[in-house]
Amino acid sequence: MSDYITFVLPTHNEENNIIPLIKEILSLNNNYLIEIIVVDDNSSDKTQTLVRKFSKNDFRVRLINRLNRFGLSSAICEGCLNSAGEIIAIMDSDGQHEVRSVYQSISYLLNSDNDLIIGSRFKTGSSISGLSKKRKKGSSMANYLARLTLPNNYGHLSDYMSGCCTFKRNSCISYIRLINVNGFKFLYELLAISRGKLKVNEIPLDFKERKYGSSKLDYAVIWDFFISASHTLTRRIIPRKAISFGFVGATGILVHLFVVYLLLGITNLTFFQVLPVAGVSAASSNFLINNLLTFRNARLKGFELIFGLFKFLLVSSIPLLANVGLASSFYQYVTPNKFLSQMAGIIIVFIWNYAASSKFVWKD
Repeated sequence: MSDYITFVLPTHNEENNIIPLIKEILSLNNNYLIEIIVVDDNSSDKTQTLVRKFSKNDFRVRLINRLNRFGLSSAICEGCLNSAGEIIAIMDSDGQHEVRSVYQSISYLLNSDNDLIIGSRFKTGSSISGLSKKRKKGSSMANYLARLTLPNNYGHLSDYMSGCCTFKRNSCISYIRLINVNGFKFLYELLAISRGKLKVNEIPLDFKERKYGSSKLDYAVIWDFFISASHTLTRRIIPRKAISFGFVGATGILVHLFVVYLLLGITNLTFFQVLPVAGVSAASSNFLINNLLTFRNARLKGFELIFGLFKFLLVSSIPLLANVGLASSFYQYVTPNKFLSQMAGIIIVFIWNYAASSKFVWKD
């Protein structure tokens, strides 16, 4: 019996790319039983319609239409968990990954004791005509940081940010179930969670130029990788969103200081008079950035955004009043160390703000 291969293709507005890609995958196959799962994040173009029409005539193709769920890692995880193949191949749906290279990685995987094969854009022999100089530099920096945060067993790899990989389902599925769906890159998350237990290798990839549509890379994706790397460095003990919430809170300190010195410089207000304005400004900034990045899966819009801001300010104000009492109690009953007492108050306030905001503001 032939080996059973599942291709997982995540899509969002890829109407001009998806059907040619599916046809190429099917036409180049001579050896395997094929299943293609297209996981679509509620595209606003004809992606779903085209895939659904194609699947009516070819039962090897399936469509998963996701509502109120989005994100690349999340889509890939959902496709993998619904797969039937012993081997799973992950590809971008924009036509930049060469299908022949993917079949080469499948053959390599089946004829070796590897668990995972990566299609690398940076391995000797690869071609990256689809990467601009700016994106190439950004990818190289991200790979460098990834190498520092991942287990040493994966130190020989060259492209932790690749969106193209094939793996044995039995070896990886238990780790895939643990992947945080808000992660930056599926492959990076899989490597981080496996903690060096997978045997991984690479093949060179021909990374071609996108013919249609635009790249999905944006500020949120870059932020996600920064959070993913921090999450891995903390050994994944602290929740991803708590890390993001904390970094956003740090930006609030800068906003607070900026507003204080700005108002002192352009008005006749006293230091004590500008403090409340700076506090509200910093809290409002934190709310807007968290809404944009940390809780973007539950992002508030319109009237809900305004109402959410008021709730966030209310949630944030409660621990400010209690902070003095918390620090004083810690100083009096635990240790007479002023620094540790203040830190205890700050940590407790942070935990309250994160938990209460998650629950009452974003209902996440």
